[in-house]
Amino acid sequence: MSKRKVRSGVITRREMLKGTGLVLGGSPITGPAAGFGEPDPYAVSLARNAFKNGITVGGTTYSVEIVSRDGQSTPSVGAQVAQDLIQNQKVDLMLATSTPETVNPVSDACEAAGVPCISTVVPWEAWYLGRGAKVGQPSPFKFTFHFCFGVEQFFNAYTHLWPQVTTNKKVGVMWPNDADGNAIRGVLGPLLKQAGYTIIDPGAYEDGTNDYTAQIQKFIREDCQIFNTFPIPPDFATFWRQAAQQGYTKHVKIGQIAKTGLFPSQVSSLGAIGNGLASGVYWAPTWPYKSSLTGISSKDLGSGYETSSGKQWNQQLGPSVALFDVADAVLKASGNPKDKAKVAAAMKTLAVDTPVGHLDWSKPASLAGAPVPNVVAAPIIGGQWKQGVSKWPIDFVICENSSDSNVPIASTLQPYQG
Repeated sequence: MSKRKVRSGVITRREMLKGTGLVLGGSPITGPAAGFGEPDPYAVSLARNAFKNGITVGGTTYSVEIVSRDGQSTPSVGAQVAQDLIQNQKVDLMLATSTPETVNPVSDACEAAGVPCISTVVPWEAWYLGRGAKVGQPSPFKFTFHFCFGVEQFFNAYTHLWPQVTTNKKVGVMWPNDADGNAIRGVLGPLLKQAGYTIIDPGAYEDGTNDYTAQIQKFIREDCQIFNTFPIPPDFATFWRQAAQQGYTKHVKIGQIAKTGLFPSQVSSLGAIGNGLASGVYWAPTWPYKSSLTGISSKDLGSGYETSSGKQWNQQLGPSVALFDVADAVLKASGNPKDKAKVAAAMKTLAVDTPVGHLDWSKPASLAGAPVPNVVAAPIIGGQWKQGVSKWPIDFVICENSSDSNVPIASTLQPYQG
């Protein structure tokens, strides 16, 4: 039996996979989206251990090197990191995660260079449409593939979650002028209107805005009892503190946040005004699935991380480990993991079990909301941050499961007490 090396590059906000036979790479560790990178060291350590003896494909054993890189939550840095991995590290496969600012430039660099790339944790519309593709037209992407929730999953979560609290159905929205915000404005807004909600939109704002007085006062005048936003984390912290100071949080019965408030550290940093915020979860230790690469259940993934790090479980663990599950499966399915065209071809029919569920690229529309090639829609499930429900100061409680009925519901949404 011969032995070769394969390089894999993983670009998440913080880290990247690289292989001396296979190289995997990419993620955000620093910058506004750094919260997504908190569990990267643990997820990567699990993958490194699983790959320590390499992989065997067609009688050849390939060693796998994981190269970690920090995209710094910035598109220009993400693109530079990707180019370094492609040109200098000669990665065979790129893995990228968390927000369009990190993932999209990496995906574009890989597409241009003919390097297979698998990505996640960007609403699929922001990844697919945000890179110039159009629904109903042939996909321009041959080497880039994605799994993530989409706007329809958010819509289903919100319309199953919000009726659990009595409101006037007026929704004040803060949707930024970025890839996420524009995708949400174009699709989620009309869907919510059709469902009977009144949308109060003061207009797209720029990331990094530090004075939200005009928007807050508009929401107060309109008595927007539901609030929804998709901001970078520092912007929400600024907005919500100003909203509390100016009295808007007293009007809010449901404070629905996305892209921020995904992780305990982000919610804890807000203090008392973080308690009761509604958010979404794309993986939790109660998910009834396991990693095909490591064999670790979702429950053990969460508890293992807490024991290893001393920190509370983090929902990014699920998709980060899932990236490695997909990488392992496609490299083996390709027949030749050093042949980039064969790896890309194998992705088109790949099916694999992961902590976030069963992913099947041969049926891109198997979950509602992903009617495009190269994409598998994954769940986003609604719930609420609550104090006093676990050993941790605040924890996420699942309150609806419209995207995946296998995920257990633990409670019902309670009104925000601002």
